[in-house]
Amino acid sequence: MAWLESQRQNLILWAPVVLAGGVGLYFALPFEPPLWAGRALTMAAILWLVLAWRLSKLLRLAMLALFFLNLGYLAAVYRSASVAEPVLGFRYYGPIEGRIIAIDRSASKALRLTLDRVVLERVNQPPAKLRVSLLGAIPEGLELGARVVVVGSLSPPGGPVEPGGFDFRKYAWFDRLGAVGYSRNPLMLMRPYENPDTGLWLAEARRALATKISTAIGGQNGAFAAAILTGDRSRIDGDVLQTLRDSNLAHLLAISGLHMGLLTGFVFLLVRHGLALMPRIALRAPVKKIGAGAALLAGFAYLFLSGGSVATQRAYIMAAVVLVAVLLDRPAFSLRAVALAAFLVLLMRPESLGEAGFQMSFAATTALIGTFEALRTARWWRWVKEHAPRWMLPGLGLLITSTVAGAATAPIAAYHFNHIPNFGLLANLLTVPLMGLLIMPAAVLALILSLFGLGGLAFWLMGQGVGWILGVAGWFSSIENAVTLVKTGPWFVLPMVALAGCLGFLLLGRARLLGVALFALALLLWGTNERPLVLVNQNGALVGVLGPNGRALNKETAYGFAAGVWQENDGDRASQAEAFARSGWQVDGKVSTAYLDNQWVVVLTRNKLPQSEPCTARVVLIAPKWEQAPAGDCVFLGKGDIAGLGGFSINFETGRAVITPAAPRLPARPWNSGGRPYI
Repeated sequence: MAWLESQRQNLILWAPVVLAGGVGLYFALPFEPPLWAGRALTMAAILWLVLAWRLSKLLRLAMLALFFLNLGYLAAVYRSASVAEPVLGFRYYGPIEGRIIAIDRSASKALRLTLDRVVLERVNQPPAKLRVSLLGAIPEGLELGARVVVVGSLSPPGGPVEPGGFDFRKYAWFDRLGAVGYSRNPLMLMRPYENPDTGLWLAEARRALATKISTAIGGQNGAFAAAILTGDRSRIDGDVLQTLRDSNLAHLLAISGLHMGLLTGFVFLLVRHGLALMPRIALRAPVKKIGAGAALLAGFAYLFLSGGSVATQRAYIMAAVVLVAVLLDRPAFSLRAVALAAFLVLLMRPESLGEAGFQMSFAATTALIGTFEALRTARWWRWVKEHAPRWMLPGLGLLITSTVAGAATAPIAAYHFNHIPNFGLLANLLTVPLMGLLIMPAAVLALILSLFGLGGLAFWLMGQGVGWILGVAGWFSSIENAVTLVKTGPWFVLPMVALAGCLGFLLLGRARLLGVALFALALLLWGTNERPLVLVNQNGALVGVLGPNGRALNKETAYGFAAGVWQENDGDRASQAEAFARSGWQVDGKVSTAYLDNQWVVVLTRNKLPQSEPCTARVVLIAPKWEQAPAGDCVFLGKGDIAGLGGFSINFETGRAVITPAAPRLPARPWNSGGRPYI
């Protein structure tokens, strides 16, 4: 109890952590819980809390934690049910009709349309939204709100391509996206709707603004500038995106805490110091609070201007908490403000807990505020501030900020993106200050002056700053060994890293060492994790076997998405063609054979009927076209097995093959059951 009393001032900071535990519990369940169970648990928690309030402090604290755990769980249950829309349950080919609500480009730079008001032939309950990539002829003047029709192929959103992999179905479910596909046929414009919906005016304004910015600045500089102001990345080339990732500057594209903070901070300073120049106003009005109010409104406008994505909503909530604290004369930057922002985001968008943007944003903010709060009482930091030259302090503060933020987000980025930019700290030191000193102020001035036709100079200044960022990214990414590749860790590593960070920054005193110990254990488990020896895609056509030189693939082309994900999760940057060229497969007609180091043999046959394929012990026979198993002792995976597994991995333990499906089909969750929320 004495130790718990010593932690009392920071106990409230654990509320969003426990809430996140409830959200994580919902997503980790192997079945879809009914709503009534969540209600019952919450009512029980409230009852227990009331009854325990007259008992010991420890019991009250336990009941309070249970309440927040239930609250997070129930928020996730309700959110999952509230976004329920029909999901296409089969592969569809035929006419696709709908209204354009978004225009962007796929990874292959094909024009991609998101449609609502969907009409599909012979489909009684079509998806509320679908996304189709266009590979055929496209009419000129394509605009948002247009009614279009095209003949193409659609399928349900795809699941993970390996066990524990990214599940696009879950992302699509919360985005209300019920089908994805492509078309090689010409797109046709139809007669406009008789009752046009004006709800797309904001999206149309964003697209028009993105076009104006990219045209005014030009080239990839203009594409970058349009992305950071409107969220439209469709104009940025793939190689530019890769250089930004390799130099750890891709976060500058995401409209998140950095951009929102810089924009609201600039507006706050502009209004506050502008009013301070007017003595009559400065002496009679609270210019600091007026500046905070103006920044709050500017951030709200930026939220809508940029499309209101989840990341931008999260950034605005965090900025709003800080600005409201200024209005209320409370400490603006504190761990309590971060905890409140995390609590609100998780209640509104519990699915964001699993997103890299949420994790990196709050990890960086928590680490920065926690570090500077610790420095405030550190003797060596007070000595530095008293004895160091004044011109050196801003640079030292920037170095600490970049180092702390980079260290806090590095494990998360490595887990999600499988690489660590080795020169990320230097690249950020050379570019992030420019975002605050030139690019965002120029953007604000450009938007204001454009109303009077005078934004040319401001756009030019913004373009020069963006050009510097892209130049730095290109230079650092071109250095040999600019990136350290990292293999994917087990699913429990990231929660361990997150909990370690919470222990390190939310506990007081020597108890923080628990966070260091847990983080070290997480890294140890990550490093000792083994990748699957054999991976097979959902139709059994693509197989990859792991050897001493990396994973060898049986196909040089086709199924590139699965191949790319496998290579990335292996921490291997080889292309599919390079992985195909590796020694590992022996091809004899329609039969491909791979001999593993553990004396097992993998045989993939494209024959329709058994011919000379072996079916002996220690042989895995993959036959996507066979209905029945041949005679013998091999591990057989035929047409029905492959269809039921939907992609799988094979490992070997004590003389037997262990087959793990990429996504178990039962028990079902809403995102893998055709859009049926089990409530």
